[in-house]
Amino acid sequence: MNSQDAEIVDEITRNYREQCDAMVGADIDELRGLLGEDFTLTHMTGYLQPKAEWLDDIASGQMTYHSIRNVDIKTDVRGDDVTLAARSHTHATIWGATGTWPLQLDLAYVHTPTGWVAARAVASTW
Repeated sequence: MNSQDAEIVDEITRNYREQCDAMVGADIDELRGLLGEDFTLTHMTGYLQPKAEWLDDIASGQMTYHSIRNVDIKTDVRGDDVTLAARSHTHATIWGATGTWPLQLDLAYVHTPTGWVAARAVASTW
């Protein structure tokens, strides 16, 4: 891995960890800055949720992230194709259902004038 790729890995890993902290803290403003304008989250149910709706659900308490314990984080940098796959144990209340899920998030990142931001996330269990 060259030094430029290593810097990208550091930046997207930091972005992901900051997302986790912001989710647990319900910090909508922080999340808004870490996610691309057209960000989408595909839930493990298959539901494709736009950024604004997801942030509204967090703000209203419809989605409450109690804790996220990361188990494994892997990154891949191939030119402009930058991804991160994270496995965690996520304790949350999502639309009334509370549990701790072995959650995998596959995130794609895009570079913007302000740095790397998450463009989309796909959640599944592992």
